[in-house]
Amino acid sequence: MPELSRPQPDGREGAPDDAAAVNALRSAVMRLSRRLKHQRVDESLSPTEMSVLGTLARCGSATPGELARKEHVQPPSMTRIVAMLEAKGLVRLDPHPDDRRQKVVTQTEQAEAMLEESRRKRNAWLAELASGLDEDEWAKVRAAAPVLEKLAQL
Repeated sequence: MPELSRPQPDGREGAPDDAAAVNALRSAVMRLSRRLKHQRVDESLSPTEMSVLGTLARCGSATPGELARKEHVQPPSMTRIVAMLEAKGLVRLDPHPDDRRQKVVTQTEQAEAMLEESRRKRNAWLAELASGLDEDEWAKVRAAAPVLEKLAQL
């Protein structure tokens, strides 16, 4: 049995099968992500605003600077995003406990409810889509889910 190799971090691929797998994974993840983005509850929120709310839900309250780093945006952009979310009643700004110059961004109950409804809608859509898989395919997707989650966190 041939030894399995992995794609190289510098972008070079290992075996041709690895290059094909990386390409297929990238393409599938991008298409699925685009389709999931259309399953939104609140069309007035941008994907970036939804992402910020998701980060707050996963990681808890944070300063705008911390959010900017986690979301890979510039701090002035995050300041604008937070202001829009605050105006919509989805986050509140509280004084930082240790640094009076900073604020801490916290999601509101309204944001929590909206995110829960969004998750429910997207999960239902994805479950409906997955119902088209056979048992073996579904078992492979279930087994791959933790690995894909790990990739998303790297």
